[in-house]
Amino acid sequence: MSLQTVLVVDDERDIRELLTITLGRMDLQVDAVGTVGEAKRALAERSYDLCFTDMRLPDGTGHEVIELIAEQHPDTPVAMITAYGNVDAAVSALKAGAFDFVSKPVDIQMLRRLVRTALKLAEEKRGEGGASTGGGSSDRLIGDSAVMQQVRATIGKLARNQAPVYIAGESGVGKELVARLIHEQGPRASGPFVPVNCGAIPTELMESEFFGHKRGSFTGAASDKEGLFQAANGGTLFLDEVAELPLHMQVKLLRAIQEKAVRPIGAREEVPVDVRILSATHKNLAALVDQGQFRQDLFYRINVIELRVPPLRERRGDVPLLAAHILRQLAAKSGMAPGRLLPAAQQALDEYDFPGNVRELENVLERAMAMSDGESIDAADLMLPQRASRPAFDAGIAAPSATVAGAIEAAPPATPGSGVALEDYISNLERTAIMKALEESRYNKTAAAKKLGITFRALRYKLKKLGID
Repeated sequence: MSLQTVLVVDDERDIRELLTITLGRMDLQVDAVGTVGEAKRALAERSYDLCFTDMRLPDGTGHEVIELIAEQHPDTPVAMITAYGNVDAAVSALKAGAFDFVSKPVDIQMLRRLVRTALKLAEEKRGEGGASTGGGSSDRLIGDSAVMQQVRATIGKLARNQAPVYIAGESGVGKELVARLIHEQGPRASGPFVPVNCGAIPTELMESEFFGHKRGSFTGAASDKEGLFQAANGGTLFLDEVAELPLHMQVKLLRAIQEKAVRPIGAREEVPVDVRILSATHKNLAALVDQGQFRQDLFYRINVIELRVPPLRERRGDVPLLAAHILRQLAAKSGMAPGRLLPAAQQALDEYDFPGNVRELENVLERAMAMSDGESIDAADLMLPQRASRPAFDAGIAAPSATVAGAIEAAPPATPGSGVALEDYISNLERTAIMKALEESRYNKTAAAKKLGITFRALRYKLKKLGID
């Protein structure tokens, strides 16, 4: 069996020798050249399994090498060699099509991990003709609309490199699912996928959660703890709601991404980590940069490639497919036959805007399954929000929103006299009103509590009492 080959393009003899020795010890055959012209001649004579190229070369730039390989040898991953701390160069290389980057001085362990990942990717692309490796997992991204076909095609492309991806989209569109598919269809699929909601971590615990800590480093640190970066080592770290990170953590996160290393609290040395970063938020990150609420350097670092996931109202033709899929899932969980949407119910779904997107559709159908008399679901069972207005309450208490008011008015007219216990009747009213408030506020519990005119603590109690997840 012939050895796998690597092309190294760098005008520094020390770097060429270091890479030649290191890669040679990994049973790889290395061709090392010092100029763009020499690289072009080498690529014309043979194909390579991997290429390393410096950014600045005597007769050109590494971008020329990247573009040439992308055009003539699309199955060959390219890694850019950049100066220490040169984030702009790294981002530029990734946007040009580089698989990943390595900083000078070269960390040998990091280099070896990068090589193994890149060669695995190259083998998969050649073995499967460039097809994605996620098997049937992409079937979970339901929809035949043109925009969803484009999203799936983009996921397949993004899975084949290591560039940071920023997933933009409204709440409930499925940004985490998209991130998981990018992970599953790429060379890191066998590694961990670690999702984290940046808005759910208390500020004072963020550094420990992300980077870990050593025993005794602060009060309560009874033992060593690995952080999220270490947990995702060899895989993917998905930073959901990344806009919620405070500025001081944005600085630390930028350094961790840039240096590919973290320093646990109380540790003397940094720990190398091999992690691909995917991030997402429903907010306008560029606007937050302009307002000084999000660091521009971090924005450019995580937003090398942006993937927008469309809201449900922009792909209404996918609603029937999604609804059928969700009803089958609900039936599998409950052990019942799948619910069937009557024509009036399907029409109501088709005409509704779904501000909460796919997540709201799931909740609407789950509630409809519970409220319908049999397997058939009619429009009334959906209990979609009504756009009726109600006068505000007095005494400074917030008035219920139009959708909450509609939910209360649309509640079942059952009374204790019709065979329904008073407690159950009241619980049904509360459940209906709370679900509508959550849907209208896009599942922001604080906003929902304001719409209902109750405290956040009271809402949390009622959610637990009523079994609403």
